[in-house]
Amino acid sequence: MSQFGDLYSQYYDLLYSDKDYKAEVEYVDILIKDISEKPKYLLDMGCGTGKHAELFCDKGYIVHGVDLSKEMLKIAEKRRASKEDKLTFCCSRIQELNLDKKFDVVVSLFHVMSYQTSNNELTEAFKVVKKHLKNKGLFIFDFWYGPAVLTNLPVIRVKRLENDRIKVTRIAEPILHAQKNVVDVNYDLFIEDKETRKIFEIKELHKMRYFFDTELELICDQIGFEVIHKYEWMSKKSPDFSSWNVVWVLRS
Repeated sequence: MSQFGDLYSQYYDLLYSDKDYKAEVEYVDILIKDISEKPKYLLDMGCGTGKHAELFCDKGYIVHGVDLSKEMLKIAEKRRASKEDKLTFCCSRIQELNLDKKFDVVVSLFHVMSYQTSNNELTEAFKVVKKHLKNKGLFIFDFWYGPAVLTNLPVIRVKRLENDRIKVTRIAEPILHAQKNVVDVNYDLFIEDKETRKIFEIKELHKMRYFFDTELELICDQIGFEVIHKYEWMSKKSPDFSSWNVVWVLRS
């Protein structure tokens, strides 16, 4: 089954119900407004089910979300109620996106850039971001940080959640490919219908790339981005060997 297939997308929000989307949007909004005066138009690359996009809209941005998954976008479209003129979505690969419009800010959150596992995919993604940014526009993205990944190696993790209708158990088994800077995350997802007791099983492979400063700096130089900030995610602390999740703020 492909990444974020139909069943997975239906239960995606439950799986990440413990994720503080509101705090994350507050954090990114501060990063934006520390640098940019009166930003208005925001592009959310890899928007998933649209939770970040909706919250940015509530912050006053006019938001367009992009995702590869039609199933995710079906859920995202429901968030447009009463926001039709301020919140829109479309389906596209990042590398093929061509909106013929420029934005004040592009965000790509929840490790979307780490899904760009080849040098070509990553470089083309950065080119597309640059194409869609106004002069001096900001690009904010988070990713898996190589020094931390190799210091605290990925391990098997089990996550269990439930609501009124279902129980979900997800087992994540990682395989590290150190020479490629990639972790294969093998997901086993078990979804139990509480009423019928029927259990569905979904297997998925998510390839995640971790990055180092020098390779990202090289791409920034090639594409024409200025690195403004490097922080540990959800803080303003410099990344270190414990910072699995890092955020960069770039300016075009």
